[in-house]
Amino acid sequence: MMKKYLMALMAIFSLGQTAFISTASAQNPRVTIPDFADLVERASPAVVNIRTTEKVVIQQAQGGIPGMPEDQAEFFRRFFGVPIPGIPNGPKSAQPNNGKPQEADRGVGSGFIIESNGLILTNAHVVEGATTIYVTLTDKREFKAKLLGMDKRTDVAVVKIEARDLPRLALGDSSKVRVGEWVLAIGSPFGLENTVTAGIVSAKSRDTGDYLPFIQTDVAVNPGNSGGPLLNTAGQVIGINSQIFSRSGGYMGISFAIPIDEAMRVADQLRTNGKMTRGRIGVALGDMTKEVAESLGLGKPRGAYVRNVEPGGPAAAGGIESGDVILSFNGREIPKSTDLPRVVGETKPGTTATVQVWRKGGTRDLSVTVADTEATQATNKKPDVPAPNSSGVTVLGVTVSEPSDAKKKDLNIKGGVEITGLGDGPLAKSGVRPGDVIIRVGDADITGVKQFEALVKGLDANKAVPVFVRRSDSTLVIPVRPK
Repeated sequence: MMKKYLMALMAIFSLGQTAFISTASAQNPRVTIPDFADLVERASPAVVNIRTTEKVVIQQAQGGIPGMPEDQAEFFRRFFGVPIPGIPNGPKSAQPNNGKPQEADRGVGSGFIIESNGLILTNAHVVEGATTIYVTLTDKREFKAKLLGMDKRTDVAVVKIEARDLPRLALGDSSKVRVGEWVLAIGSPFGLENTVTAGIVSAKSRDTGDYLPFIQTDVAVNPGNSGGPLLNTAGQVIGINSQIFSRSGGYMGISFAIPIDEAMRVADQLRTNGKMTRGRIGVALGDMTKEVAESLGLGKPRGAYVRNVEPGGPAAAGGIESGDVILSFNGREIPKSTDLPRVVGETKPGTTATVQVWRKGGTRDLSVTVADTEATQATNKKPDVPAPNSSGVTVLGVTVSEPSDAKKKDLNIKGGVEITGLGDGPLAKSGVRPGDVIIRVGDADITGVKQFEALVKGLDANKAVPVFVRRSDSTLVIPVRPK
């Protein structure tokens, strides 16, 4: 009887355990690490090694490995011996050439074929300044490549070799990349060809430059990987490996890739025109903080804060002013300041765009014609003596006076009051300094000293108010509580 009872309990426990395992499996399906071997076998033939040279004058004998610091080169010599793997002839010694320029190795990088006729994508910094560009395929064929164009701001370059029926990589959709998905890189770190590393996407839309929202990964990328492809598990290119975060010059766990959608937009212009043409409207931008957004009545940080408008530029002609917040451009929302240069840059020069700005507690639509030049204007500013009409220390803790006409012209302003002294008050403690000009408090433009004094005396002591301060070529927004 006891035996039957125990057998029954064991059966019940077994059924419960099976049910638990089944439920757990359904809720948390097993995730297997992908086998990249087949993918690498298919993709590798389309990844190339890029070696560049330049004309130099050799003053004395020197040795080394192209693209590798001497201390790292010595490590490879001691560990691997000579010749070094991936560098068939080992280190070369260049002899003095009596002042005559000769071809010397400049650096190594990677690239990948996007068309079977020999069109190759890589980084601009890989080929910039090169006298000659050599492309080596996995079958050891070497070609001299022609640079069709490069764009340093996005770090994209297009080169061409004279060959046919080459293997090429399929391009993916970088907008569909998901954080956490597996990715892999193929390239030539330290000149070691066809090296494969894998990892996951760590973050998307990582802002490290004016025009690129990078894909951040934990894939091991080192010098020489630059220009190589970042691939998804379907074998499609989703990015070009471009940068690493490093304090030592080597890989430290974070790498960045140019999204392939952005890269191809640039590449299409480079192969057609040999250069990249961008739209511009002539504004300088600042960060939008939570405190500034709240003081302006925006609620939460959004939009691109305009700290300066280029005199005579497209934005100025369209009515955009320093202190405005650009909320949308031609129907596209601008979540943050770094998004505006990309949106404007993608706009064809000559286009008249509708720009929605936030000004004095409300929105207004302006028309701005996009230009195609990136020239900047430099203004030589001279010391200015403020006009004698001045005030005592105000409730904000500053002494102000009427700015001279020369000061107004230099700062491109119509009115305001110039700070001449600092006392004890919230604005004085916020970082302003003598010479700054207060051009607006809240929604009220400042026209003179008396108007400024009357205005600040009537401010709500418990409510933050935005104070617009003009300094050099920037307009600062400083949230201040008069209390």
